[in-house]
Amino acid sequence: MSKRLDISVVVPLYNEEESLGELAAWIDRVAGENSLSYEIIMIDDGSSDGSWAEVERLKAIYPAIKGIRFGRNYGKSAALYCGFAEAEGEVVFTMDADLQDSPDEIPEMRRMILEDGYDLVSGWKKKRYDPAGKRLPSKFFNLTARIVSGIRLHDFNCGLKAYRRKVIKSIEVYGEMHRYIPILAKHAGFKRIGEKVVHHRERKYGVSKFGMERMVKGYLDLITVSFMSHFGRSPMYFFGSLGTIMFLLGGGTTVWIIAAKLYKQFNGLPLRAVTDQPLFFVAILTIILGVQLFLAGFLGELINRNSSDRNNYLIDKKI
Repeated sequence: MSKRLDISVVVPLYNEEESLGELAAWIDRVAGENSLSYEIIMIDDGSSDGSWAEVERLKAIYPAIKGIRFGRNYGKSAALYCGFAEAEGEVVFTMDADLQDSPDEIPEMRRMILEDGYDLVSGWKKKRYDPAGKRLPSKFFNLTARIVSGIRLHDFNCGLKAYRRKVIKSIEVYGEMHRYIPILAKHAGFKRIGEKVVHHRERKYGVSKFGMERMVKGYLDLITVSFMSHFGRSPMYFFGSLGTIMFLLGGGTTVWIIAAKLYKQFNGLPLRAVTDQPLFFVAILTIILGVQLFLAGFLGELINRNSSDRNNYLIDKKI
C-alpha cells in the first residue's frame, strides 16, 4: 500500500485566474522546504473567467494538482465537500485562492495537529486588511457564534484551517455551512479544536466575491446548525416538548375561563360570554399551535427513523 500524502490543500475558487499561479508556486515551495508530500485540490466553482484554463495549465507544471470544475456556481460549501471527498493527505488544509491566506502557516498548523493533538486548527486573522464595513459585522457574527456553540474561536469564517484527515471524512458540509465547520466537527465528536494567529494579506488581484448578504445567510445557518447539533437526531425533544407546553398552557387557560364563567353563572354574578373574551381565542390558538408542533416532532421522528445515516456514529477505535 502506498504511503499516504503528508498534506492536502483544498482550494475553492471563483474567478481567481490571476492568483492561481502564484498560489501553486507558493504551496510547492513551502512543501519542498519542509520535505512534505502534497496535493493541491482546486475546485472551480463555475468561474466565468479563465480560471479553469489556468488550472489545466498549472496541472502540467505541478503534477500534484487535482482539478474539479462545476458546471455552475454552487457555493463554497459545495466546493469544500467535493474537495474533502478527494483529499488523501494525513492533514488537510483549506485556504482561499485570493492569496490573502499564507501557505507559510502550513508547517506550524500541521505540527499542532500531529504533535499537539488537535483535531482541527482554525486560523485567526487578528490583523485584517478588509474594510471596516466587513470587519465590524464579522466581529459581531463571531461573538454570536462563540456564545451559541461554546467554541472559543475568534474567527469562525477564516478560510485557512487544518484538519486531521478523519475529521473531514466524518462531517458533511452543505448549504452555506462552511462557516460552521468547527461546530460540525464538535458535533461529530472532535472536540480538540485549536486556533492560531495567521498572517492576513491584502487582496492582490480582483475583488471580494462576498457581499453583506452573507451576514444574513450566516445567522440563518447558525440557527440551523445549532438546531441540528442539539436536536437533529431527536426532533421530538424540541417540537414535542414545546408543543406539549403550549397545549397544556392553552388548555389550562381555556378550562379556567369556562370554570370562571360557570362559577359566576351559578352565583348570579355579572359575566361575559366566553366568545367575548380575547384571552379565549388566544388560548384556542395556543392549543392548535401546540398540536401542530407536536405533530411536526412526530413526523420528524418518522423521517429520521427512515434516514440512511440515522446510525452513522463516529467510532474512534476498535480492538
